[in-house]
Amino acid sequence: MILEKLMDTRLLGVALTGVAVAATAVAVLQPLLEPDRLGKRMKLVSDEREAMRRRERDRLANKVTLRSEPKAYMKRVVERFDLNRWLGTETAKRHLLMAGYRGTGAETGFLFFRLVMPIALTVAAAFYVFVLEVLDQPLTIRLGAVIFAAYLGIKLPELYLINKSKKRQAEVRLAWPDALDLSLICVESGMAVENAFRRVSTEIAPQSVVLAEELALMTAELSYLPDRRMAYENLASRIGLEPVKAVTTALIQAERYGTPVGQALRVLSQESRDHRLNEAEKKAAALPPKLTVPMILFFLPVLFVVILTPAIIQIMR
Repeated sequence: MILEKLMDTRLLGVALTGVAVAATAVAVLQPLLEPDRLGKRMKLVSDEREAMRRRERDRLANKVTLRSEPKAYMKRVVERFDLNRWLGTETAKRHLLMAGYRGTGAETGFLFFRLVMPIALTVAAAFYVFVLEVLDQPLTIRLGAVIFAAYLGIKLPELYLINKSKKRQAEVRLAWPDALDLSLICVESGMAVENAFRRVSTEIAPQSVVLAEELALMTAELSYLPDRRMAYENLASRIGLEPVKAVTTALIQAERYGTPVGQALRVLSQESRDHRLNEAEKKAAALPPKLTVPMILFFLPVLFVVILTPAIIQIMR
């Protein structure tokens, strides 16, 4: 009886129809019932990025600003004589950034001193040459000394910026390979580029404050600039070193074409270390020729005195 009922075509049709309806319902409703894991992860990433931007804005708002405000009297002098038009150059602005001076205050101070220094040195040189008559020479030579003092006053602010930028570059050049190694470790561990450089800026601060400051500024620019490429290019222009430009170029290509960042950082880190080792070997190789003149002037006379003094005493006796 049960076998007959199971073999009934009507019952089999109803059962197969129910199975088909259930399978269709499951197939239709399954995408709606399953959790959207990818969407949740993308939402978490977006929320984390927004939180990072808010934290960076709050940190920059609460900390001491890197832009120095111009003095009131300097600003009045610069605006009155329109020094930005006559004395401001793109080279000077680039050297200001490389020397670590940012904002309108630094540019105003540079233009002010570029106006004041020639006048002050010219007046001082004329006072010493013509009033005190320290230089007892013909009139043409004294006028030449005054003109040279004026020229030195014009170039002195630029020389100061160049010297300051070279000192900063030397400090960054020593710490740059270590910073690349730290960033490589952070990137390969799964951290984003912003988090990696923020972490590196914290860890590299005891070794190089300048590099830590520049990397922190770059991470801040990555948070609020519309184009991330601008943040990398700004870092390269502020430091002005070829290894830094190579790294920023690799990061820009990674952003544009999706190339792996870790491999590029590994190669560039090794190149930076090799370059630093080559520079040290060059200095070591140049040391013996540099020591020749000091040895002749200082060591050999002392050696002769030590050797010949006992003989001279014996001869005198």
